[in-house]
Amino acid sequence: MDVETFLETRLDRAAIPLAVGDIVAIVVVLTIGANQHNPTDFLIENPLYLLGIYAPFLIGWVLVAPLIGAYSPGAVESAKASVPLVVRSWVPAALIGLGLRATPFFHGGVQAIFVVVMVVTGAVALAVWRTLYFKLR
Repeated sequence: MDVETFLETRLDRAAIPLAVGDIVAIVVVLTIGANQHNPTDFLIENPLYLLGIYAPFLIGWVLVAPLIGAYSPGAVESAKASVPLVVRSWVPAALIGLGLRATPFFHGGVQAIFVVVMVVTGAVALAVWRTLYFKLR
């Protein structure tokens, strides 16, 4: 299978709203978490701090989600097909994000409880978002 054929099975233009919503859901989860550990004034005055929090997880998401099929033709058919794909995509994407966060390039570090919180809250947020998307469209 060549790259073009592989991408055709993994990417569907109809999934663009899903991609936008997924990114918003991830950013919302990360923003809520950042706000739990930092004063709101600090976050407003230091927008690059938030970008440093978002970047590792969004990098993981962009690398993994298309490969697993989060934006495949099947993902746009129904919540029944879409939700498992987004959760299966989030777990390795979050682990990549956590791994990147543990490097000197990003601030934060990784504790065991944070791994659990990120994997679970991210998966729940993405699943809820996609379920609502299919119920409301």
